[in-house]
Amino acid sequence: MISMLDIFARYPTFLIFAGLLISLVLTLILMPLWIRVLKIRQIGQQIRADGPERHLSKQGTPTMGGVVILIVIVISIIFTTRFSLEVLCILAVLILTGLIGFVDDITKVVQKRSLGLKPYQKLIFQFSISIAFCLIAVNFLGIDPLVKIPFINISLDFGILTTTLPIGDNGFIIPWLYIILIMFIMVGFSNAVNLTDGLDGLAGGTVMLVMLAMGAIAFADNQLDVAIVCCTAAGSCIGFIWYNCYPAKIFMGDTGSLALGAMFAAVCVITKSELFSVIIGFLFVAEALSVILQVIYFKYTKKKYGSGKRIFLMTPIHHHFEKKGWSETTVVIRFWILCAIFAAIGFAAYFSF
Repeated sequence: MISMLDIFARYPTFLIFAGLLISLVLTLILMPLWIRVLKIRQIGQQIRADGPERHLSKQGTPTMGGVVILIVIVISIIFTTRFSLEVLCILAVLILTGLIGFVDDITKVVQKRSLGLKPYQKLIFQFSISIAFCLIAVNFLGIDPLVKIPFINISLDFGILTTTLPIGDNGFIIPWLYIILIMFIMVGFSNAVNLTDGLDGLAGGTVMLVMLAMGAIAFADNQLDVAIVCCTAAGSCIGFIWYNCYPAKIFMGDTGSLALGAMFAAVCVITKSELFSVIIGFLFVAEALSVILQVIYFKYTKKKYGSGKRIFLMTPIHHHFEKKGWSETTVVIRFWILCAIFAAIGFAAYFSF
């Protein structure tokens, strides 16, 4: 019996747009229902006390919008892809990191504080997921530890330090350097997107842009199922922005931000654009770097001069521009524009070298 998917498989671009449209419509339908449930249960965001004063009015706004985003992505993928091993691996990363975020969000709500799980608790699970994903990608998806360097027509062999266990016909490969690289990319982007989720519409819009870029890369590389997955994520983010734009009716929460960041990294590994992810997702990199540099500089100056000094007025860096007088909407739109530019540069670089 011929399925609908078999019929439309002749029209790959239709499946891609169908995935985006299904996820967009489902998010628009389900998100108001989820907002209502959260309000009844009195599940709202706890705002950090040291944040911008204008954000204090957001206290109690429903959070965990990422729950709907993840559910919608899974449903959309069921209707538009064939569940290849690549798709299953991406979904596994999405769901497992989403569970970490969900526990983190619930902890915040129950304990009535802006911080949930302790950093080391999240990192243990995130590193475990990234290691498992890397080993599966190399041994079962045929991902080569050879990594292309952006803007230079050379590749680095991250499989040079490899252990092969006598398991199966071809052995079980453990490429140590490649594992370290993937851990750095996946855990890094998962937490960087989480840091970006600090203004209404910011994380949703930027994730949407980078996932569209990754979808284009996957499609150009004839990885149709991966391209569909990317577009379902983008479509769900568009639907989410409808309710998350200023003033937000719901926040994404760690459930969504941690999962979408890790998903972006997983797609980059499968499309062999590991280091190009730094360019495509440079806005997330900048958000994370601003926090790292601020902490290092503050500790250094406190140790040397007795009082800590800061590079930025506040981090992550989007709060720096708020402190300089930019409105929240201005920061978000300008960051969207920058994200689109970085994504376009990364896309062009991927196919130029």
